[in-house]
Amino acid sequence: MNPYYPIYTEQPECQDCYKCVRACPVKAIHIEQGKASVMEERCVLCGHCVQVCPVGAKRVRNDIGRVKRLLSQKKAVYVSLAPSFVSEFSHARPRQIIRALKQLGFAGVSETALGAQEVSAHMGDQLKKNTGKIYISSACPTVVQYIKKYVPELSDRVNDLFSPVLAHAGMLRREYGDDIAVVFIGPCISKMHESDEYRDLLNVALTFDTLRAWFDAEGINLQNQPADANDSFVPEPAQEGALYPIDGGMIAGIKANCSVNDATFMSFSGLGHIKQLVNDLPQVPPDSNICLELLACAGGCVNGPGSGENLATAMKRYNLIQYTSYPEMEIPRQPTLDIRNTYRSEPVREPEYSEKDIRDALARVGKYSTDDELNCGGCGYDSCREFAAAMLGGKAEREMCVSYMRQLANKKANALLRSMPSGVVIVNDQLRIVECNRNFARLLGEETSMVFEANPGMQNALLERVIPFADYFKAVLQSGEDIVNKDIKYDNHILNVSIFSIEMHQIVGAVIQDVTAPAMQKEQIIKRTRDVIDKNLQTVQKVAYLLGENASETETMLDSIVQSFSAERVEGDT
Repeated sequence: MNPYYPIYTEQPECQDCYKCVRACPVKAIHIEQGKASVMEERCVLCGHCVQVCPVGAKRVRNDIGRVKRLLSQKKAVYVSLAPSFVSEFSHARPRQIIRALKQLGFAGVSETALGAQEVSAHMGDQLKKNTGKIYISSACPTVVQYIKKYVPELSDRVNDLFSPVLAHAGMLRREYGDDIAVVFIGPCISKMHESDEYRDLLNVALTFDTLRAWFDAEGINLQNQPADANDSFVPEPAQEGALYPIDGGMIAGIKANCSVNDATFMSFSGLGHIKQLVNDLPQVPPDSNICLELLACAGGCVNGPGSGENLATAMKRYNLIQYTSYPEMEIPRQPTLDIRNTYRSEPVREPEYSEKDIRDALARVGKYSTDDELNCGGCGYDSCREFAAAMLGGKAEREMCVSYMRQLANKKANALLRSMPSGVVIVNDQLRIVECNRNFARLLGEETSMVFEANPGMQNALLERVIPFADYFKAVLQSGEDIVNKDIKYDNHILNVSIFSIEMHQIVGAVIQDVTAPAMQKEQIIKRTRDVIDKNLQTVQKVAYLLGENASETETMLDSIVQSFSAERVEGDT
């Protein structure tokens, strides 16, 4: 595991629930000894595992320390603020957010949407010049990672342009010099990977959640910040680029100011939908004039994994649209910066396994035929065969299979019941037998033994019809108080019975021994002899304690008398 990767697992807190496996769209989770870790080479940084982890064991790298070092080392550090800040901090005005960021030490705050406008200008220019081509937007780094790793044959369809944040970082460096630092703040974990990969452009990326924690640590309340006229976005406010965080926003931005031909624009959000789309894309004629806007988060970046605002998607979208201003231009927006980039495929090599290998792996979890393949998804994989392949690849463990573990637990319990020399019975709240062993049936006579042979375990049999002392079981079910070492006379035998709750008021169990049996008589004699010895020892110890205490008190009293008389003699002598 790479400790510097943007997503990591706090191992002691991982509860082996496999929820992250189920949520991961590319199954980039490795399970070892019940603990989950992210496989960097397979991960696309969608952040689903972080969002669904019920105990918060999946963490996002905290880079506040790196930002603080930049603030102390660089002459100026500028914020590239994601346009979804409008929905994230819906109760604060932009000027208040800018003031708060300046309090943290930033020289200025600029909108990432300016970079989005630059990307739109370039895309509009490309669409005018190159018709009959399928374009996939490079705006979402998670989508780009997914295509590079899992659909490498489509890598050449990805727009050869920087993402909006990298384009914006280039714009800020052109405006303020290469010796500045640029820090992105937004809802996207994947931007952290971009900052690692293009550190000459983007120094650090923080999530909104991390920024909130920083504000809290510094005691900064956004709503208490004064809205000063000097606190404005630099070098200028953004316009239609602010729509990029919602699905369809990029397309609206291109159409708003770029006179393009009637390309077929399509917008898809959510990695599940995108996976289906790219699988179907080879069926589309390659000379089709299509521009695809793909965002990994359902509903767009406003629902990114690094956001903390719990507004409904519709409300987030509404707030952002209301904030966005549209330019009135007769001349289409022209590209002003070279933001060309190359996206090379980095395919994940999926190992191939023979049918025999798969069947052997399935047999290890008790699945010997297709009827045994439940495909329940409890392990986190969509099918038993997919889980078997994950086991062969070292990503999964047998213990992840719920049905296998249930069968194993039943086998262990049955083996334990069979091997116990005492009679054991388990009953439910209806006093029906859930399970019992052969020795229980033997204790109750030949007739019960015959019933057991016909129905091993005597499941669902009424206890009252089997034994005459079922009322004791009923009492434990009702009161919840155990009955221990109760001697009950039964058919010329004395049975030592202990009844205890397994699930309070729902299920009870009992261990029954025949103390009149020769072997048990010897055992009971030894046990009861030891009990007598223990009680005698306790009595002797108590007597010794009392005698010792009495002797000590007597000695103290006599000693005081002796000292008293000795003192009188000394006084008389003098």
